[in-house]
Amino acid sequence: MDKKLGFSVFAGALALIILFFVVQRLNPAPPDHLTLAVGDDQMEMESSLKLYQRILKSDGVKLDIKYTNGPFENMDMLEDDNSGVSAAFVQDGLGSFEEHPNIESLGSLFYEPLWIFYRGKNNYEYLSQLVGDKISVGKAGHGTLVLTERLMKISGLDPEVADLINMSSTEAAEALKKGKIDVAILMLPASSPIVKDLATTKGIKLMNVVQAEAISRKDPAFRHLVLPRGALDLESDFPAQDIHLVSSTTTLLIRDRLHPALSYLLLKAATEVHNPAGIFEKKGEFPNSKDDSFVLSKDAVQFYKSGGTFLQRYLPYWLAAWLDRFIFLVIPVVAFLLPALKTLPQLYFWRQKTKIYQRYGELKFLEMQIKPEASVTEKENYLKQIQLIEDRVDKMKMPKNFSDYIYSLKGHIQLVRDRVEKM
Repeated sequence: MDKKLGFSVFAGALALIILFFVVQRLNPAPPDHLTLAVGDDQMEMESSLKLYQRILKSDGVKLDIKYTNGPFENMDMLEDDNSGVSAAFVQDGLGSFEEHPNIESLGSLFYEPLWIFYRGKNNYEYLSQLVGDKISVGKAGHGTLVLTERLMKISGLDPEVADLINMSSTEAAEALKKGKIDVAILMLPASSPIVKDLATTKGIKLMNVVQAEAISRKDPAFRHLVLPRGALDLESDFPAQDIHLVSSTTTLLIRDRLHPALSYLLLKAATEVHNPAGIFEKKGEFPNSKDDSFVLSKDAVQFYKSGGTFLQRYLPYWLAAWLDRFIFLVIPVVAFLLPALKTLPQLYFWRQKTKIYQRYGELKFLEMQIKPEASVTEKENYLKQIQLIEDRVDKMKMPKNFSDYIYSLKGHIQLVRDRVEKM
């Protein structure tokens, strides 16, 4: 193989190897698995979570669900590099970017109302009316407890003096039906069987929070929702009137280093799962970019603005991810390398000519040393040096296309030799 061609092939192969490692380092391929942390107080979402898994699996990504002790553990796991958790469901208002700078948001997913069920003949409309009652407020570390305490403080009921009991939603529902507690404050989706069960149990009432709008304006973590008449049970017309509720919103949080392709997949799945209309939600209302606590990731901003990148919208996930890496990194790198590759043959050509110029320099230096009236000994010495230069030329391994240069050099050597021999 021609040395010039061989050198170019070697340089090209080396450039491709370097390019491969650069791409792997700066823009690695998206992982094929993802772990989502969900508080055990949100286990009512099991059917939705299975739908998430099915959607991601169709794109070749395995979604593992990790149940935790609540939203605060979820956020701790997102910041722990050894937890394996990359995304989590967390109620709005339970954390902030200032507290967790390495966490970003993909937006809001769905409403989680605070259902206040109670026993008694009186009708409750204000949380301050719960003074003296035994109140279940969720388990320690769960969002229900934290948000209920905030709601109580806003409404003039001091959580420190209230008779609060920590129970899971299932435990609280059973205790309320058996009369062991007076009030159960639950944070559950409207589709929860627990909500319908309590709503249709004789002797149990659902509080109409008449100050819900004012509460939502005082604390941005809360939303004002209206439960339409008959929404829970049309046959029994429950509720018998519109009910005002205070609600939280569950957000999808991620660690800020999550691969953009996985962020897109999560948003794509969230759209399919949460986009339909519900008792409280209008069709297309969720997911959305509203998050009062965490910064929206740049990938989410792109998604809500245009539905993802052009490649993500029109190509399969794996192909879009591959092309995105190619366009973003490979093309600029190749654009840089191509001019460099073009100069390599020129550098090689210059290097070969340099070897020839060195022999010319030696010959010129010797020619300048030759004395017109040299002695026999000096002539012999001149001829020996000329022979040494010629021997060096003969030992030079040069490409065939440099033959003209070699013949020309040898011709000049012979001219100097003839000149010395004629002296």
